[in-house]
Amino acid sequence: MIKSAKFILFLTIFIDLLGFGIVIPILPNYVKGLTSSNFMVGMPVTLFALSQFFITPVWGSLSDKYGRRLIILISILISTLAYVVFSFSTGIVVLLFSRILSGIGSGNISAAQAYISDITEPKDRAKSMGMIGAAFGLGFIFGPPIGGFLMEDFGFASIGWFCAVLCIINLVLAFF
Repeated sequence: MIKSAKFILFLTIFIDLLGFGIVIPILPNYVKGLTSSNFMVGMPVTLFALSQFFITPVWGSLSDKYGRRLIILISILISTLAYVVFSFSTGIVVLLFSRILSGIGSGNISAAQAYISDITEPKDRAKSMGMIGAAFGLGFIFGPPIGGFLMEDFGFASIGWFCAVLCIINLVLAFF
């Protein structure tokens, strides 16, 4: 039970960061094409980070009150929705909205860390937290080349659909 829970938590964080890594490299050129504004190029990342910054303590508090699993499931569902909206982003407003939703969904990392801490013996906690670091690193390693491949061969919408499917798989695994 504990090993499978840790694997699902690893997968949840990995998919969050993989999605981030897939999207980030393609955003500057896409936004520049939509707006022709250098200022707007940084807005999707800024809004994602601000959303995550403000929602993370809320997710943490809610996970204390209602349980880690429920909050993780809800946040994965929000991430799925964010990537579906992202797929339909043919204008800057929809794109920015999708990045805000994605930041809200990615705020689950605090709940996942707390869950790992809850189910891990103190002597093994550093090892388990290292697993979270590995999930971060792997997401950043594999995300950009996947994003580049998808953008080049299948277009912008494919990125959102690919990430949404990953989130759905994650949601199903986390639910069961």
